[in-house]
Parts: sequence; C-alpha cells; structure tokens
Amino acid sequence: MRKSQYFDYDENIYSIGILFCRTIIHFFYGARSNEITFNNYKMKNFLITLLVLSLTSAKSQSVNNTSYTSETGEKVLRLEVIVPVGKEEAWQLFTKDEQLMRWMAPQAHIELKPEGYILTNYDKTKPLTDSSSIKLNILNYVQGELMTLKVNLNDNFSKSVQKEDENLLEVIQFESIGPKETMIISSMIGWGEGEDWNKTYDFFVKGNQWTYEQLIKLY
Repeated sequence: MRKSQYFDYDENIYSIGILFCRTIIHFFYGARSNEITFNNYKMKNFLITLLVLSLTSAKSQSVNNTSYTSETGEKVLRLEVIVPVGKEEAWQLFTKDEQLMRWMAPQAHIELKPEGYILTNYDKTKPLTDSSSIKLNILNYVQGELMTLKVNLNDNFSKSVQKEDENLLEVIQFESIGPKETMIISSMIGWGEGEDWNKTYDFFVKGNQWTYEQLIKLY
C-alpha cells in the first residue's frame, strides 16, 4: 500500500475496512450468485476506492502528536495539522482578528510585528482589557512561513514554573504540501524540570490538542 510522506496508514484498519466493504458487496451481489458481472466488478472497485479515500480524509483531518525528546534531553511538544487551503490562507488563520475568532477564542486581537502580540479571551462577555485575557508576545516572524510566540504562564500554574518560564516558546511553521494543502506545525520548547513542569507539559498537551482540533473543525 502507498505510504505518504506525512502519514503512516494503519494497515490493520485498512484491511478491516476492505473486509467490511467486501462483506457488504457480497451481501448485495454474492448471495444469489457466485458470478461477478462487469457492473458488479465496477461497483466493488468504486466502493473500495471510496473507503480508502474516506480513511485518508479522516486521517488528514486530525491533530497528529509528533512530540519527542531531543538528543540533549529537551522535551518538544509538537503537533501537526493539515488544512485544505493554500499557505497564504493558512497564514491568515493566525494573523487576522476575524480568523482567530473563528477558532482560537471568541475574543482575539493580533498586532503582527516584532515585539507584537496575540491577545485572547475565552469569555466573550469580557473585553480584551480584562485581566483574564491571555497575551502571547510575538518574538519574530517570517511572512507566511513561521511565527515564534513567547508563552507566559499565568496564575493557573504554580509560582515555581511562572518564575522559570522565560524560555517557554511556541514556534508555528507553515509548510505547503500541495496547491490547496498546508501543514501547520506547532512546537513548544523551553520546558523546565520537576513535577510542576510535568503537570504544565501535560496541561498544554491537552490544551493545544483541543485548540488545533477547533482549527480543523473549520473544514
């Protein structure tokens, strides 16, 4: 079976899917006769192709956790998503207020510039000036290619990790994999060590997963 550069297809799921498809076909066409007509043959191929495409689409419309630990022992929280749009449109999902509010938070504003920021609030009844808003500083960016955000831990986290979060960053990359397909890669780096940092890491695994799931739900 063909292997994609970006996906490792599950052979077992594929085999089970084919078996299921053949069972359905046999129910409709094979129960009364063992002969396979030309039309039945075409129908079989059509249904199998449709099943494979469905499995591929389901795989592409998911958040892929490719986190790892570097050779020097540094954790990298890495998530990948593919959106069915060109790179410029994917870039705008992160750089336009109206696009950010479609998936990141109901209240959002960005100042796209070095030393700029993204400001969000998950409570649509509160203004962005409220103390509950979350501010991500933009350290740098390359138009349409990459953005680096400084992650500042708030009072939801322990004081110990708040004091040690100076190196905590999210690097967001945009890679074109087709005329109308863009892979978005989020890598969080700069983690500390210890139990409180482990809890912080686990929090962002779930939180970032949920956030990027909201993004792919747009499609």
